[in-house]
Amino acid sequence: MNDSIKFIYFDVGGVAILDFSKTNKWQEMTQALGINEPNRKRFDEIFNEFEPEICVSKKSLDEFLRTVASELELSLPADYSMLDDFVDRFEANQNLHPILNKLSEHYQLGLLTNMYPDMLDRIKKRSILPPIEWGVVIDSSVEGIRKPQDEIYKLAEEKSGFEGGRILFVENSAMHVNAAKKRGWQTLLYDPSDISGSNKELEMKLDLERRN
Repeated sequence: MNDSIKFIYFDVGGVAILDFSKTNKWQEMTQALGINEPNRKRFDEIFNEFEPEICVSKKSLDEFLRTVASELELSLPADYSMLDDFVDRFEANQNLHPILNKLSEHYQLGLLTNMYPDMLDRIKKRSILPPIEWGVVIDSSVEGIRKPQDEIYKLAEEKSGFEGGRILFVENSAMHVNAAKKRGWQTLLYDPSDISGSNKELEMKLDLERRN
């Protein structure tokens, strides 16, 4: 066990579950929406404009859809839910589950995630989150702040009860990892395209194999 670490935060998308990170699922979804190559760049630009605000509940996916449908003249089904479309394409990171079960015996665990409104609840309903007790859950759409803003890491420290040097953050975004490092956190950059290698790195960092 790594005695310098007392609390471990995990990102959700790309770590605790497998989302669109390092996959072609975004392309598959946009193609299903009728986005063609001439429109793809503009569709992505509009999404990138909206996404930071969606993460803190200042805008919604429905607002994004209305904007993009109008500008690109898309015809979408009246009952289409982009939020459900996202979540239905997510998958459980099954290989991480037994590691988390072991970690929960020795460390306090939490989630630190950028989410869209109601997304985490829908992920939970699909039962694709690891089935363990998360001591702290920090959801950007609830808190109104997001990674990589310094405020969300400060909040995570307060809710965990530990200063940065005692916290390990397992995250798949280098930008978000670097922001945590600035506060003195220990970090592990998780690669969802190499789950086996990332899980091995996590076990080694925490001396989990030696302990078990």
